[in-house]
Amino acid sequence: MTIHNNKVHLSVVSPVYRAELIVDELVKRLQATLGTITESYEIILVEDCGPDNSWDKIAENCQKDTRIKGVKLSRNFGQHHAITAGLDHCRGEWIIVMDCDLQDQPEEIPKLYQKALEGYDVVFAERANRQDGFFKKLNSKLFRIFFQWLSGIQVNNSIANFGVYHSKVINAVLRFKEPMRDFGPMVKWVGFKTTTVDVKHASRYEGKSSYTFSKLVNLALNTILAYSDKPLRLTVKLGMGISFFAFLFALYNLEQYLSGKIQQPGFTTIITSIWLLGGLIIFLIGIVGLYISKIFEATKNRPLYVIDKQINHHHEN
Repeated sequence: MTIHNNKVHLSVVSPVYRAELIVDELVKRLQATLGTITESYEIILVEDCGPDNSWDKIAENCQKDTRIKGVKLSRNFGQHHAITAGLDHCRGEWIIVMDCDLQDQPEEIPKLYQKALEGYDVVFAERANRQDGFFKKLNSKLFRIFFQWLSGIQVNNSIANFGVYHSKVINAVLRFKEPMRDFGPMVKWVGFKTTTVDVKHASRYEGKSSYTFSKLVNLALNTILAYSDKPLRLTVKLGMGISFFAFLFALYNLEQYLSGKIQQPGFTTIITSIWLLGGLIIFLIGIVGLYISKIFEATKNRPLYVIDKQINHHHEN
């Protein structure tokens, strides 16, 4: 899927989930900010089938301004699939991706855009002082450490999805068809001239983040499996290491047996081998199984998302 007919200058894509009390403020501040840059813009709000009335709020704003476009997914597909849905429907030469919780402040967009005009294709927003709670910061830090160690991909914990991207970058990202989605690593993988700009990070406008530690771990695991074979390489090293120590242990037991110190020959070796090798085999099978399961998901070739409703979309992608 590629961006067709660049009839607008700026497109803003924001996934919406549990944001019923935020949508009006988000739209108002985006309209005020984008209007200082150009009147040729669109705001694409993708409702990821949350349990509240976010879609009704999106529909109300779409009725007031046709530059606001709503997309409602048929079920909860996840933040990064919702971002993909929004990108598939945008027409801008420049695309801004941001969360809906207003921690990414619309007022910072002109700063990012001006930096892009200096000749950059990607301008990431770097949050100088994150205004998150202790546990969210801790979860995020643990997630990044876990992800970076296993994937080998360097990650800046102060950078998320918020940024300005040229349409050629987004077109390249939209060529990714694998079901495991993580917008940031996909942008970094495609390359192009990239920089960062410090921005102010605000407290969440209302409610709390839906990203729990377990969701972050699942996201990290999916991204690692999509971008790295390091877990498989680690299992090879682990197997070699255990084989080496098992050889030393066998020599030790042989020495103990020959010196008459072992009264019940074979007992220690058998018990140790059963527990150690049994656990190792199950662990290795699990790692390989995860990769096979992801291959299985990819071969199904199912759509990345399914749309239930759309508002103010006058073109087909």
